[in-house]
Amino acid sequence: MLNAALDLTRLRLLAEVSRHGSMTSAAAALAYTPSAISQQIRRLESDVGQPLVDRHHRGVSLTEAGRVIVEHTLAIERNLEALQVRLDDIAGLREGSLRLGTFPTVASSLLPLAVTGYRRAYPGVRLSVHSARLSQLLDLLDRRSVELAFLWEYEWSRVTTDSLELKIVTEDPTALVVAASHRLAGRISVDVSELAEESWIIRGDNHPVAEVLSRTAHAAGFEPSVAFEANDYQEAQAMVAVGMGIALAPRLALANLRADVRVLRLDGYAPSRRILLARLASRAQTPAEQAMADVILDLGRSGRAGV
Repeated sequence: MLNAALDLTRLRLLAEVSRHGSMTSAAAALAYTPSAISQQIRRLESDVGQPLVDRHHRGVSLTEAGRVIVEHTLAIERNLEALQVRLDDIAGLREGSLRLGTFPTVASSLLPLAVTGYRRAYPGVRLSVHSARLSQLLDLLDRRSVELAFLWEYEWSRVTTDSLELKIVTEDPTALVVAASHRLAGRISVDVSELAEESWIIRGDNHPVAEVLSRTAHAAGFEPSVAFEANDYQEAQAMVAVGMGIALAPRLALANLRADVRVLRLDGYAPSRRILLARLASRAQTPAEQAMADVILDLGRSGRAGV
């Protein structure tokens, strides 16, 4: 029975003997002694359980089994050479893959810039993106279904886990959205204290921006009057546009702004969220992953991560 753990070095020695026509010539080419070559061939014959060379005064010739082994050894060497080329391509980002996790407001603002820059620099890398909620993104990282993921946090809900390596991409400030016809529409900024009598559009289902409004209003000394709970930021903009109320939103959530609303900067206390780039700390970082992290963090440093 064939030994499943055949020594590749011995297989290559047999191929060299075949190429040079004798053990002496093969030994000279490889800086071995003829006796060392002969010993390794005998061990290989023991491994396969049958003779591989016919020894005669003119040198050696291969048996049928020897020819089969050399044929497959040459194929192995070609595959190993092809493997090295592929590995070099992956290391050089000429091929490879990357799975990235994100969430909707980043996917509609910062991420397109990152994807465009990445594909321009590394067109051979296959990129796939998964959009999900925060808890799902954490699960995707934990299950190694993505290599990198955008996460977010507020000062009262930090992402704290030793299993993740976290890098800050950018601070995403909270902005005020009003109708184009609103009394404040011509302003650049407004103090939160000026908004005590307004009606508010918030995100439903205990969305974090509802907590932002509550904390912002309470810090300014008033209780916000909620007129509408929206399912997403586009719906919130629509209700703001028709005068149902005003709304708070992270700046990155306002990449696709309606023509009939205006965005104002908030003066006073208005908590911002922090955009993070996360990876599993226990995973070895791939070249494709490192390159994407560099692109994203460069966007953050350059200030182009906002809208």
